[in-house]
Amino acid sequence: MHQHSHDDSSKRIGLAFYLNLVFTVIEFVGGWLTNSTAIMADAVHDLGDTLSIGSAWLLNRLGKRSANNEFTYGFRRLSLFGALINGLVLIAGSVWVLSVSIPRLADPVMPVTEGMLALALLGVTVNGFAAYRLSKGSSLNEKVLNWHLLEDVLGWVAVLIVSVVLQFVEWPILDPLLSIIFTLFILVNVLRNLWTTAKLFFQAVPDKQMVEQIEASLLALDGVQSIHHLHLWSLDGEHHVLTAHVRVTPLSDLAEYSRLKTTISTILASQDLSHTTIEIELSEEQCRDK
Repeated sequence: MHQHSHDDSSKRIGLAFYLNLVFTVIEFVGGWLTNSTAIMADAVHDLGDTLSIGSAWLLNRLGKRSANNEFTYGFRRLSLFGALINGLVLIAGSVWVLSVSIPRLADPVMPVTEGMLALALLGVTVNGFAAYRLSKGSSLNEKVLNWHLLEDVLGWVAVLIVSVVLQFVEWPILDPLLSIIFTLFILVNVLRNLWTTAKLFFQAVPDKQMVEQIEASLLALDGVQSIHHLHLWSLDGEHHVLTAHVRVTPLSDLAEYSRLKTTISTILASQDLSHTTIEIELSEEQCRDK
């Protein structure tokens, strides 16, 4: 049953990827033919979503593979690498769109409004259908990607409204204005996500409050003297790993040692952790990692 659900999820994400890939190519060609920077800006947005969906699809398939002797944590970290690449591609595309759009504010060019209208209708249809297909899924990947596609639908609705307005009034400046608004929106989100991804990629703490809570809970235990070499990092932003050395007063017997381990396990079980490694050191021991 689980395997069937996993396969259905992969098919839905795969369909969304191919739809977005083909439509992104159509957008770039259409933006060039209609002389519309707004469509070019939305094409860059859709390119980012295509890369995100492609990465998610690849990771969805790689998720079937178990950890091995070479990749002992599995392949989840590939998602961070993919996010970094996607972010850099989107920044480059956004800078290019701005370099074209800003000069047009001083000398706006009337786009081919009929072509804009046709592409906008196609954009709402394609992204709407892809969003509808992914809405049937229950996986985290599908839910996140569905929001991306719904954003695309709203973006194309904006292009549709502008193209209709330009059918009746000759306000060519609306095209570069819309493209700049789209691009700045993309850049703000990309830079914010890129900074978060970069920190996780370089193994920054994913949640400072979690570290403080765990350390305080462990130090509150009877017999615990100190905590050191406490490290928390994330494999992909969702699956966290924790390691720590816990220094304790001399234990009377194995039963006391077992109770301490059970208590520590209970504390850590309340946190959202995928892997934990705790080393218990007696007060007279020398830490081998110093």
